[in-house]
Amino acid sequence: MFDNATLKLQVDPLILSALREDISQEDVSTNSVMPTYTKGEVELICKQDGILCGIQVFQRVFSLIDDTTEFELFYKDGDEIKKGQLIAKVTGDIRVLLSGERTALNYLQRMSGIATYTSQVAELLKGSNTTLLDTRKTTPNNRIFEKYSVKVGGGSNHRYNLSDGVMLKDNHIGAAGSIKKAVQMARDYAPFVRKIEVEVENMDMVKEAIDAKADIIMLDNMNHEQIKEAMEYINKRAEVEVSGNVTKENIAVLTDLGVDYISSGALTHSAPILDLSLKNLHAI
Repeated sequence: MFDNATLKLQVDPLILSALREDISQEDVSTNSVMPTYTKGEVELICKQDGILCGIQVFQRVFSLIDDTTEFELFYKDGDEIKKGQLIAKVTGDIRVLLSGERTALNYLQRMSGIATYTSQVAELLKGSNTTLLDTRKTTPNNRIFEKYSVKVGGGSNHRYNLSDGVMLKDNHIGAAGSIKKAVQMARDYAPFVRKIEVEVENMDMVKEAIDAKADIIMLDNMNHEQIKEAMEYINKRAEVEVSGNVTKENIAVLTDLGVDYISSGALTHSAPILDLSLKNLHAI
């Protein structure tokens, strides 16, 4: 759950932007059929098994339009939900319920979908000492929601943004001239509290990263045998992250390698939404 400061400073402006995108002037359809205040109630129904995530954001959409909107919640973030279950009831001005419906569901379906997919991937790593990480491959202006959803689903967050840590990828290395130069320049520039991670693609780069005393070595797009060889060479002299096209379909083959981290952009960029719906709207 987002704390009050995060909610007001980081989350609310994004929700308001989404609402403005959907209501540039007025909700013509709603104002046509509901010209004046009428109190009503609508039910949030689960239409697909999964992990619930984003119920606080769902609520906030309606509350930002009208803070008198009321909610009765039967499940919380992280709960397993089943097709056909009643998740919540929303009570308030019917015009608010109609106008906020799509934006609220867009957040809730997307966030629940990411949490569900992450949970399925994390399950495949159970019993190993490998931490599942997300990446920065997130939807613009939705990173705070998507990375939160990964945590609810049982994954962990890699760096939040470019200010959050040093990761020297292929183009950084190319700009510096070599891994050794890139690492040294990063050590000279970055505060001592930050670890330095280096992305490598072959054994020569692994050896150079070890010589440069990188803190974390990311093995990018290597096959099983290449990763095994790299792990034997690194021999705990650095932490090891594996990345590159890691999905629910292929992550299981990496569990025997003893890597510290596996990062997967698929957690955020390829998770399907979870089907949820607002139904049975009626006046009360």
